[in-house]
Amino acid sequence: MLQQSLSNFSLPSILPASLAGLWPSGLSSWMPVAAGEAPAFVTDIAAVLLAGAFIAYVCFRLGVVPIVGFLVAGVVIGPHGLGLVKSLELVDACAELGIVLLLFTIGIEFSLEKLAKIKTLIFGGGLMQVGLVTVVVVGILAALDVPWKIGIYTGFLVALSSTAIVLKLLGDRGETNAPHGQIGLGFLIFQDLAIILMVLLVPMLASGSGDDGGAAGLMGLAWALAKAALLIVAVLVVARRLMPPMLEAVARTCSPELFLLTLIAVCIGTAYLTSLAGVSLSLGAFLAGLMVSESRFSEHALGEILPLQIVFSATFFVSVGMLLDLSFFFDQWMLVITVVAVVLVIKVVTTGAAALALGYSRSAAAASALLLAQVGEFSFVLERAGRELGLNPAGYAQGSQVFIASTVVLMVLTPALATLGTRLGARLESGSGPRPGAAESEDEALGHVPHLENHVLVAGYGAAARRLVRVLEGSGIPYLILTLSPTGANEAEDDGLPVLRGDYTRQRILEHAGVGRAKMMVVADDNPTTARAVVAVARSQNPTMRVLVRSRYMAEIEPLLEDGADRVVAEELESTIQLFTDVLTTYHIPSSEIVADKDILRRGGYAALRGGPNLPEAPPITCNLKEEGIDLRSVALRPGSIAAQANIGQLELESVRALKLKALIRDGEVMETPDPATPLHPGDVLELIGSAEAFAAATELFVQRDSSGGPKLAPPKPPPRVSYDLETSYSIPADRLKAAEGRCSQIDRVRTVTPSALGCEECLAHGKSWVHLRICMICGYVGCCDDSEGRHARAHFEATGHAIMRSLEPGEDWAWCFIEEIEI
Repeated sequence: MLQQSLSNFSLPSILPASLAGLWPSGLSSWMPVAAGEAPAFVTDIAAVLLAGAFIAYVCFRLGVVPIVGFLVAGVVIGPHGLGLVKSLELVDACAELGIVLLLFTIGIEFSLEKLAKIKTLIFGGGLMQVGLVTVVVVGILAALDVPWKIGIYTGFLVALSSTAIVLKLLGDRGETNAPHGQIGLGFLIFQDLAIILMVLLVPMLASGSGDDGGAAGLMGLAWALAKAALLIVAVLVVARRLMPPMLEAVARTCSPELFLLTLIAVCIGTAYLTSLAGVSLSLGAFLAGLMVSESRFSEHALGEILPLQIVFSATFFVSVGMLLDLSFFFDQWMLVITVVAVVLVIKVVTTGAAALALGYSRSAAAASALLLAQVGEFSFVLERAGRELGLNPAGYAQGSQVFIASTVVLMVLTPALATLGTRLGARLESGSGPRPGAAESEDEALGHVPHLENHVLVAGYGAAARRLVRVLEGSGIPYLILTLSPTGANEAEDDGLPVLRGDYTRQRILEHAGVGRAKMMVVADDNPTTARAVVAVARSQNPTMRVLVRSRYMAEIEPLLEDGADRVVAEELESTIQLFTDVLTTYHIPSSEIVADKDILRRGGYAALRGGPNLPEAPPITCNLKEEGIDLRSVALRPGSIAAQANIGQLELESVRALKLKALIRDGEVMETPDPATPLHPGDVLELIGSAEAFAAATELFVQRDSSGGPKLAPPKPPPRVSYDLETSYSIPADRLKAAEGRCSQIDRVRTVTPSALGCEECLAHGKSWVHLRICMICGYVGCCDDSEGRHARAHFEATGHAIMRSLEPGEDWAWCFIEEIEI
């Protein structure tokens, strides 16, 4: 029954009429088949991904950019090659999504503010280059009796260059800030913007492509541009007013899944709405990216969406490769080579002329001209749109095949042409330099963070990172804060501190932060999973910088060291070292020996403290304990004690108490032979030598008392009784923990604990009472609530950073996070 129902099921039949047309007709093959057989779409997707990854890797090893590998993969597995892909509709659907995501990411990168900074280079030089190419192509085709509309369409195809390939080459060679790199960057930005208008013009050019058009065509074009203008105005309003607070609210959840889903919804939703208005999906996707770019979370958004965009964009290039007919290429290779040569000449001449017109040197013009000599990926978008409307490049019946073959050849030649351009530019270096102000740095143009070198990357901005940043700020050490938390980022910005918002486990965010130039990275406040991810990515990007990680537990040390951390400071073991240090200090072990012992304990990732089957039975350290260290005590004088109200002589230490005064320490100053008439004050420290019995007999001198002479901390009433014992275990219910995921960054620290005392530890020690009790869900400490006089639960958090406190009141199982200030 179920199988029969599925066989009659059709998704397009249940979609609204406006959406049903978007469902590819050939996707009925997606439905499950008999057990043991893979659905057809799984075979097609596997072929696309496996072939794309393998051939792109081979191309990478050969020094060819991966895009060329994707194109070649499409040729190999396509209908003109091995024929591994049966459902071309499926690949086309994925390719369409790739185009949408590609334009969405471009919209995120090119905000209005960034575009305005290099407007002369973009809109002056870029417009000149595209216009010259189009005019030259129209003139050549007009001489061959090709209608002017088809000439403009073909000129658009030739004018565009490959943003992906060119920027990849510039980045790999470190030439982005070189003059020819700046020219290429500016021209490519204009081309990426111009594609929006070109897509709008294609339907107009396809209407009556064989005649001169008329008033109807012009009116249609004007109406299309008017609709686009209205959409852009609406987008600007949304971008300025609605998008920033919406993304702020989503980012506050600290949920990467929700943030990514919101971005996809914005992208696809805006593209769909623009399509209802009769404007292309591509324009809608670009406008959606422009809306996101006006938010402070644009870099974070780009880092989240980029991996998804890469997958579907790769599918797009594979689908383009499927269009290439190898038999046509070999039959018409002379025609293809001729077209390649003509395109090279046109683009080199026009691009070089535009660069010279802006005042750049001949060397920069020559290098940029050869760098931009290929035909770009957006030309495929334009060719695809024209092909669906019956337009053929140059009006040739097989123009699409010639265009695809020529484009693939030009893309493959791009690295060699770029190298040739650099060498030619070096020979022409004697020419005039660039006009002052003609080029702006990429950092200024694209709004990157300040250029930093030998800086510290502080990953996360929790309590420990805040303390570290204060020290770095005061010391003058350059640093940059990386955080995904809107609250932390807002706080840092309000304090005027350098901060970059985004997921710093992403390679793009780290590159944006200058990880390759950083001297050190400190991961101070993250859960183990995030810490391992950021260490692994950062280490692969900069193998020479020092990576320091603050961890909570001993079990996290080894995995972090394996992932590339140079040192892991374990809170659990570091507290043991601090206890050990205090013990040795109390027994007056020399400070130099204590420092050496601490180094031994920290060496090898606390190997001596972590234990293990391969460790020697001998203790990790041995101390030279002297008799004086046993008999010597440092006694602090407390307010109200007899000693704090007398002078040294009145205490009769040696004559009556059998105690020898070694020194008096006051405000850090050591007085080894103080005058017996020296008055003592609260806070003074007496270094005394004597037996345990002598110190016990002198207790009355140092007991803190109130003005009436009684014990100062005598409890006015007994503390209230509690309803638990020290064997009771406490945890936070699973449903409460699950509900707090994404809202509380401290959830991973929660453990099952037992109470440390039958009541508030501090109140019991000082004879005080309390209102309510709270238990620390990290260490089991019991403290009193904020309504109590001592507020010791909060004091425990401030001293240790343990933020999760659960109620110990009968019948209550809720907890409170002091950091996020939310109930769990």
